[in-house]
Amino acid sequence: MGRSEWTVTGGTYTLLIELPAAATLTFGAAGEYALDPGWYAYTGSALGSGGFARIDRHRRVAAGDNDARHWHIDYLLGHPGSRLADDVRSNADIECGVASALDDSLAPVGELGASDCDCATHLHYAAERPQLTDAVRRAHGTARR
Repeated sequence: MGRSEWTVTGGTYTLLIELPAAATLTFGAAGEYALDPGWYAYTGSALGSGGFARIDRHRRVAAGDNDARHWHIDYLLGHPGSRLADDVRSNADIECGVASALDDSLAPVGELGASDCDCATHLHYAAERPQLTDAVRRAHGTARR
């Protein structure tokens, strides 16, 4: 479902992020990670009062308009070589279900974005965009709470 068709104000989202060149980034207290060039999927929740406005904040970080680093993903989005290409949204609280489903089809990256749950990670990698996009859409379609 495209953003223009979206009317629900909150739920679970996955950001699709391109990193065209290898980079070593420090993700706050989580430490330093060497990232391969390719595509990254970050799954988060937008269940509070602002709902999917959280994605707008992520877009501002990616554009360089917001320097605050509150979440692990802010360090990747704030890297000048990365690009927030798109997002996939679901109007349900299925954040951990999506992240777990992505563990089966994409490469998990560290222990990032999962400090408040039992998941291994909420950041996943694929070399090519079609593989990443297909896996994310499938995970959003099949994930359970």
